[in-house]
Amino acid sequence: MTVLSAVQKQAKQTPDQLALHTCEQDLSYRQLYQQVVQLGGQLQRLQAPVIGLLADNSQQWVVTDLACRHAVVGLLPIPTFFSSQQIQHTVLSAGLSYILTDDPYRLLNTPVICACKLSQNRSQLTLLQCQTPNTKPADTPTGTSKITFTSGSTGRPKGVCLDNTQQDLVAQALVDAIGLHAPRHLCLLPMSTLLENLAGIYAPLLAGGTIITPTLTELGYQGSSLASLPQLLSTISRYQPQSMILIPQLLLALVAATAQGWQVPESLQFIAVGGGKVAPALLHQARTLGLPVFEGYGLSECASVVSLNTASAQQAGSIGKPLAGREVTIVDGEIIIKGATFSGYLNDPDSWHPTQVASGDLGYFDDQGFLHISGRKKNLIVSSYGRNISPEWVESEVLASPLLEQCVVLGDARPYCVALLWPRESTTTDQQISHWIKQVNTALPDYAQIKNWHRLDEPLHHEQGLLTSNGRPKRAAIQRNFAATIEQYYTRKAV
Repeated sequence: MTVLSAVQKQAKQTPDQLALHTCEQDLSYRQLYQQVVQLGGQLQRLQAPVIGLLADNSQQWVVTDLACRHAVVGLLPIPTFFSSQQIQHTVLSAGLSYILTDDPYRLLNTPVICACKLSQNRSQLTLLQCQTPNTKPADTPTGTSKITFTSGSTGRPKGVCLDNTQQDLVAQALVDAIGLHAPRHLCLLPMSTLLENLAGIYAPLLAGGTIITPTLTELGYQGSSLASLPQLLSTISRYQPQSMILIPQLLLALVAATAQGWQVPESLQFIAVGGGKVAPALLHQARTLGLPVFEGYGLSECASVVSLNTASAQQAGSIGKPLAGREVTIVDGEIIIKGATFSGYLNDPDSWHPTQVASGDLGYFDDQGFLHISGRKKNLIVSSYGRNISPEWVESEVLASPLLEQCVVLGDARPYCVALLWPRESTTTDQQISHWIKQVNTALPDYAQIKNWHRLDEPLHHEQGLLTSNGRPKRAAIQRNFAATIEQYYTRKAV
């Protein structure tokens, strides 16, 4: 069943059931479907192959996504934290003629992109027409219904093309694997993030659930970063969700808050965490504190989710078993995926209709069939002694402590590893950090131990160009930015 047909079915069978919820407004399945059909008709009349969507999390974000499906119009979600340069690249590379946005003035000030404000429709989003002179129509694989841009690690991110079938298969596989009937899901990540889009919108709708859609500001975000943890905690407590999706940094924040007395809502039954390696010790601590956390793994080229631990099948330290419809193999240490993979990259016909996806991640299966990930192939540190070290492995061990919020391990072509660290609290002393690093080192082989570390003056931010949108370090940029600082830790004696 498709997501749109599931909404239509619920609108007929249980029309008054709650589909979307905020503290200001509720939408039943009947109201949701009515708005989808109405907006879909408006979008269809534009006769545009793809429409951009630049908006905060909201009920209208969901309505627009489904309306594009109804109108058979492609959707390109633009992350709200994209820079002007990234937005311009996105619009020009996709050949966009129109963008729906809740922030028109931001786009009207973007050079050479938006010409004029056309209308503000019942969706409460403003329709802008784009100026794309001398730009040929974008090349997309047949059937493309969504273009999602990769994490934005550069000013020119790649556009990943997906069709509806690929997205629906993954969303249904998540429903079947998680097993929650009509869940109350709280969207904590930007809806423009493919993981939240599929697992936080499509999957709950397929399961007849309710999606809670506070704005990112209401959640305590500023840009791509969480600025107010108390605000996030208050929002979670107020809405009493059954499911949520976290990135590792958010999990670390919730674990620290719970350890300090925050009460985990009794309603919570499933918290998925992905976007980076999580230390088994942190997952164990989270569960001990009452957070029902389950680690998963995926990438945009595989319609977001590849594998997931669940209540009925979980293994500490693993990223779960592959979802139904996924065929995962390990070739020369690299994770290779077949089944429900993407249609190809935007404007790159040579990439279209691949039979498999080489993930770039290093991993292995254990004897019980659970998949484990050990790091990124391209991030592999090769020490001057010829030892291979996955920085994600060491970083996950360091971040198992609530003392620290950020850790970046470096040491390629060097005799040992050093780390850049940012503590969660300003009151954390260097002595406390040193004690923890020594404790971590006892569990690591000597070649992977952290011999020196540097306390950052401020946290690493996406806006600085040092983190991707989901919080992963941009290692080359960090290496360049802190080159002098890093060098001094190789000229002084190791600890």
